[in-house]
Amino acid sequence: MTTHTMTDNPLLDFSGYARFDAIKPEHVTPAIDRLLNNATELVTQLEKPMATVTWDNFVAPLENATEQLGRAWSVVGHLNSVVDTPELRAAYNDNQPRLVEFWTGLGQNLALFDKYKAIHNSPEFATLSVARKKVIDNAVRDFRLSGAELPDDKKIRFAQIQEKLAALTTRFSENVLDATNDFSLIVDNEADLSGLPDDVKEAAKAAAEKSNQPGYKFTLHFPSYFPVLQYADNRALREKIYRANATKASELGAKPEWNNTDNIRDILALRKEEAQMLGYQNFAELSLVSKMANSPQEVIAFLEDLGQRARTFGEKDYAELRTFAKASLGLETLEAWDTTYASEKLREQRYAFSEQEVKQYFPENKVISGLFHLVERLFAVNISADTAPVWQSEVRFFKIERDGKLVGQFYLDLYARNGKRGGAWMDDARARKVTDKGIQTPIAYLVCNFTEPAVIDGVRKPSLFTHDEVITLFHEFGHGLHHMLTQVDEVGVSGISGVEWDAVELPSQFMENFCWEWDVVQHLTAHVDTGAPLPRALYDKMIAAKNFQSGLQTLRQVEFSLFDMLIHDDFDATGAKTVQDVLNTVRAKISVVTPPVFNRFQHSFSHIFAGGYAAGYYSYKWAEVLSADAYSAFEEAAAASGNIVSIDTGRRFQKEILAVGGSRDAIESFKAFRGREPSIDALLRHSGMAA
Repeated sequence: MTTHTMTDNPLLDFSGYARFDAIKPEHVTPAIDRLLNNATELVTQLEKPMATVTWDNFVAPLENATEQLGRAWSVVGHLNSVVDTPELRAAYNDNQPRLVEFWTGLGQNLALFDKYKAIHNSPEFATLSVARKKVIDNAVRDFRLSGAELPDDKKIRFAQIQEKLAALTTRFSENVLDATNDFSLIVDNEADLSGLPDDVKEAAKAAAEKSNQPGYKFTLHFPSYFPVLQYADNRALREKIYRANATKASELGAKPEWNNTDNIRDILALRKEEAQMLGYQNFAELSLVSKMANSPQEVIAFLEDLGQRARTFGEKDYAELRTFAKASLGLETLEAWDTTYASEKLREQRYAFSEQEVKQYFPENKVISGLFHLVERLFAVNISADTAPVWQSEVRFFKIERDGKLVGQFYLDLYARNGKRGGAWMDDARARKVTDKGIQTPIAYLVCNFTEPAVIDGVRKPSLFTHDEVITLFHEFGHGLHHMLTQVDEVGVSGISGVEWDAVELPSQFMENFCWEWDVVQHLTAHVDTGAPLPRALYDKMIAAKNFQSGLQTLRQVEFSLFDMLIHDDFDATGAKTVQDVLNTVRAKISVVTPPVFNRFQHSFSHIFAGGYAAGYYSYKWAEVLSADAYSAFEEAAAASGNIVSIDTGRRFQKEILAVGGSRDAIESFKAFRGREPSIDALLRHSGMAA
């Protein structure tokens, strides 16, 4: 095998930014070989008996070796998510089992576990910083959860489970991506697109031209299919795209090899086996060990309570929609492919505006500069363009500075494209820590799937965001701030690392609130043709419509969350009862809108089957209680000063929530900021569901 120097394999270059312009699939295996060898050699050294175990002679070297491996693999995983190619996918899938094997072995290494416990029980522990104590505490907990205390024969099975789960969740994700990329719907006749906004038609025309096809091309990428459901007058067209999206990666989908049915069953069975090996009754119990919530029963009670509070609002929402659809749209029965369309029409009628009208005021450049302006004021920083190698020409790079000193940096990848997985997410490219050269500042990836600017007759039109997309951008940026504004110097608990999963959405959901504030919105808007800011009258209509169907939306989130908790709690994946049966039971209890029998939503529920949200999807609602309550501190400040962008409150939020990262329990950070326990009242009020 060839030996690679540090410079000729860009994945082994940690001197600066990831060299995305130079990394190729053939670099992956040699780089992972080298880094795994280095890490394994170091672990062998650290396993040996030591006279005294300290932070400096044990934890620091172990963290350094594993951080490089983690960083290189995170680059590979990131590329696999944003520029998926057959060669890269193969390299990723070849190496993933080796990484899983290494991390599983590390988590089960009794010699290392004993040394962490030795530090924990030593006089040195009392002298460590709060952050270092938390790192040690988390490590002791995580060794137990990784099977370190299992007998040797059980460890082998435990490791097999980890490897199988990694392969299955990757396969789940690939099936969703392949099924999404595979589908296209060509519409030849523009008359069939009646109701669709011009920019949506332009994007569809541009997509068809790009693939050398006539007419208009629609796909299952969100910015393409959702406007069809929302605006297309052609009911058959809506049904066609709804059905394709609702059955993707299932037994009813296009290709049997993309069917996720068996993957779901196997993932659930393995998770349950893993949990029971560690002494828990089920995976839900295991999942909650590192979260704020104490038990599956507590979460189920929270969700059922929220569902009950939202139920009457949801029933009212749906009854209104059916009445309207029948009277105004001539729809005797409201089918699943009609609800988004009818909702949009009802909203336009009731509040006399459309998403389309609003969108003209949110061109990308104005939204981005307005977001930066808000963050700069709230947290006393400066954001400006920066340069680094990128993986695709449209990706941009920025830096955040305070008093002229670098605080953090981020990549912004905004548009949907083939080979990029759907949704929006933030991930860490590099964490903050102290090195020999000083502070290593954090770097984040911020990824969305918005409509790329259409090029019509050689002219590039600005990308226009829906207000929902603006909210999505603010949400991901909130995660980014949590990562980049940290003041913690220990990798394991700096930024988003070590933050309980059900609290990690607090900063992201918190940021969403600003998208509804007049003082902020004025800085986010400029009409694409005239440059005029959003008119106050239109803003007032948006506010009036803010909680339109919020009862239905809350019930939908409760349905997903309860389904997730129940399949991981008291459910046997290998028994007679199916996952679909559980979903049907939840819907009968919670939902007022029942999807069609062919709907296979769970087959592309990547959050729980391929992401980190297994037995944790409730976190969105749980954290929303925290974020709404945290935001009410700004509302209280505004009541006193008249300004929602309260500099003092912003500094406090930064100090008590963002800066501390995972170095203390989230509930303690919340109480330090609010001075009390969280309350559900603000969430109900913000959602228009207060008593």
